[in-house]
Amino acid sequence: VYAVSDLHTDYRENLQWIVQLSTKLHQRDTLIVAGDVSDNLETFKDTMRLLKERFHRVFFVPGNHDLWCRGKENKHLDSLGKLRELNAICESLCIDTKPGKVCGVWIVPLLSWYHQAISFTFDKERDIVGYNIPPPEKACYPLFHWFQYFRCTDYHACKWPDELKTPDIALAAYFDDLNSCNQQCLTEIRHSTERVITFSHFLPRPELCPEKRMLFYPNLPKVIGSDFLERRLRSIHGSSGNSGALHVFGHTHFSWDATVDGIRYLQAPLAYPRERRRRVYGGECWLPLCIYDSEGTLLPRPMPCYWSDYYRLNKRDPDNVVLAPWVADLYCLQKS
Repeated sequence: VYAVSDLHTDYRENLQWIVQLSTKLHQRDTLIVAGDVSDNLETFKDTMRLLKERFHRVFFVPGNHDLWCRGKENKHLDSLGKLRELNAICESLCIDTKPGKVCGVWIVPLLSWYHQAISFTFDKERDIVGYNIPPPEKACYPLFHWFQYFRCTDYHACKWPDELKTPDIALAAYFDDLNSCNQQCLTEIRHSTERVITFSHFLPRPELCPEKRMLFYPNLPKVIGSDFLERRLRSIHGSSGNSGALHVFGHTHFSWDATVDGIRYLQAPLAYPRERRRRVYGGECWLPLCIYDSEGTLLPRPMPCYWSDYYRLNKRDPDNVVLAPWVADLYCLQKS
């Protein structure tokens, strides 16, 4: 079983990376795609078709980019309609969007969305104050070109029914409830003795992201995760986890491998070409990442990842609001 997230094949370089994957090497393998393929339906379909040609089975859960409604092909859709379109494409290509068992391991996609607007209950760290750091819905400064396309555009490109536009946890709760249609299967999984791998696009815990003071955009934790998601996956793996519990996620583009309260959390993003060029462990040479092999063994832990390695050696300090030097240089102090 292999995993990857944040393919972003709107970038030609990323699409070419998929084209160059072997059409023979993985014919008996399974791939988990943890969201953010493309906001363009045709590009999405082409990408998933290429992946299905290369892997025996492909499991998918949508990310925020996948539900953007931009361009002529999306003008008659809202984001829930877009979700239905994505599911229809996946069904036509025989791509799994529901839980399934592969060679003795259950793979469970979990739909989710982040807590947003005034609720921000997922974000439990102290805010950085005194600097001109824009809120997520206004973070479109040229300085944050990567953030503009990665986060803030959600507030403009996603189109929701009126009842889901409220600035609270409505969207996060709605998406979590969509998993209830698999309740019978999930009940079977809970009583199974077989290994279970869950995956989502968004983060189930705030500890899976660097502290605000370390981030180029310190408000990033306000748009990354859901407490509903953590409760959902704990209901599957057990409240205390177990030695084989694994959850794959995406969204933040930080490679990550950490065990928290008995569950191993792992992110293996392809991300944007410019991010791969500057990050410590690259990505093109080790992705997609094999997380479970034919011997029934999970990926040896821990995988080398810059930030999760950092937090293995350094305790988190969520009350520390002193910006790291590389962040402080980007912002001006607000006038009192």
